[in-house]
Amino acid sequence: MSAPPLDPALFHLDPERLWIMHCGEGPVPRAALDAVQAFMRKELRPWEVRWEEDFQGIPAATRAEAAALLGGRPEDITLTHSTSSGLVAVAQGFPWRAGDEVVAPLGEFPANAWPWLALGARGVAFREVPLWEGHLAGAAAWASRPPTAGADPEARLIEALGPRTRILAVSWVRFQDGLKLDLTRLARACRARGIHLVVDGVQAAGTVPVDLEGLAAFATSGHKGLLSPQGMGFLWTDEAFRRSLAPSGSWLSVEEATDFSRPSTDLHRAWLPDGRALEPGGPNLLHLSALLESLRLINRAGVSAIATHGAALQARLLQALRGSRWAAEHDRLDALRKEGRVASFLAFHHGGRGPGGMDALLKAGARRGIFASVREGYLRVAFHGFHTEEDADRVAAWLLEA
Repeated sequence: MSAPPLDPALFHLDPERLWIMHCGEGPVPRAALDAVQAFMRKELRPWEVRWEEDFQGIPAATRAEAAALLGGRPEDITLTHSTSSGLVAVAQGFPWRAGDEVVAPLGEFPANAWPWLALGARGVAFREVPLWEGHLAGAAAWASRPPTAGADPEARLIEALGPRTRILAVSWVRFQDGLKLDLTRLARACRARGIHLVVDGVQAAGTVPVDLEGLAAFATSGHKGLLSPQGMGFLWTDEAFRRSLAPSGSWLSVEEATDFSRPSTDLHRAWLPDGRALEPGGPNLLHLSALLESLRLINRAGVSAIATHGAALQARLLQALRGSRWAAEHDRLDALRKEGRVASFLAFHHGGRGPGGMDALLKAGARRGIFASVREGYLRVAFHGFHTEEDADRVAAWLLEA
């Protein structure tokens, strides 16, 4: 196997500790730390903060890197605080009518539920759709059957679309069971029905290439696979869809907002046509400094190379578990992997272990210096571009002993 596409030396990784949970929070590269420290040193001497280089230049450069990562255009990028804030901008800006509805898979992460549920006072319904037989969520989540290669979640979602549906809101990769949805198929079905496909992409951004064709919006935070601190993310919107959204109303969402040769109190201005129209206001330059460096690092390595590397480590881990007490999960996950349903992490179902058994499993891993996460009955093992074959073997040894 070739060297990792992201040199581990670019991070402050501790050989005694193995972090396999970028699905929760990713490690920040040293370059991001350096950028934040450099900007803070400027803030100590505010006369060194440059208007074009910093206030305008850092956001512009970040939009360009975000667009390169997604394969889109910088003018379609909106800088946001999080996945939630990106989805809220869409939910609050969309021209709803009483009686409209949003359809979503059952068991979405709350970031892709509450923005739509908040529309209830405006007469907009939020309807959840089970994705496979035995799929449960909420208080019954731990009793849910896990997804298998025979499931057809897209067919269930498409069948659920009706005359009142205005938006289909999905996670590209689901946060607990790790199932990857076919966005191309969903986009085609939505387009044929005049429905907009809005995507929460946080669990795959930076680790899996995305095709934006047919999507209305794609929102992500920076603190998972994009390897940036919490508090910054971005939203991509299709140009035609964006024209239907109400602007944020911030002072920077209008033309010539930063041209101080024109009186700021001159309110006779047009809204910007690009993604800046949805931004919440003054940019968080400190967080953007870090996000920019992380995006540059990922783009230099290439998301495709990171995806290929992660998939190879997943296959290596599963092969090590073949025929063991994890055999049933090996078979299920390997079949899903071959069907293209596994993306940025492997999600091992608890298989009757329950919360106590999974907690004991995590504690056994922690004693080995392995840090993983459990969500709603699934152990999540997330490999990124900086992990090695030795890391995969170390995880296998932990699971085989547990």
